[in-house]
Amino acid sequence: MAILVCGGALCQCSFGTAPSSLQIPPMNKVMTTQAIANIMDNKPMVNVMPFGMCISMANPQVAAATAAALGVLTPQPCMPVISAPWMPGSPTVLVGNQPALNNSSKLMCNWAGIIQITQPGQAKIMVP
Repeated sequence: MAILVCGGALCQCSFGTAPSSLQIPPMNKVMTTQAIANIMDNKPMVNVMPFGMCISMANPQVAAATAAALGVLTPQPCMPVISAPWMPGSPTVLVGNQPALNNSSKLMCNWAGIIQITQPGQAKIMVP
């Protein structure tokens, strides 16, 4: 069983240099001490905040800065670009008519980063 994710959960990107907090507006209308997340809570700068600096060479800003520095990796500010929902989610538990987000779900950034939940924001509610 996985742990249900709510607002304030900590996330980490594989190409980010700092963790970030998951922001969940209370529009899903399901609350613990914070709003519960679903797989569609994947909007950059609304739900998913930047992860410090980006070190992915797939990011055009990092590639350009690295080329300008003669091949020395030059991190640039993280701006997540996300085009797909969190996967896999919890298909048997719906939050706002979408599968609930659990701590084993992953999110892909278009710059090749894998975003995962490191701390779900609560520890009592389990989902299948």
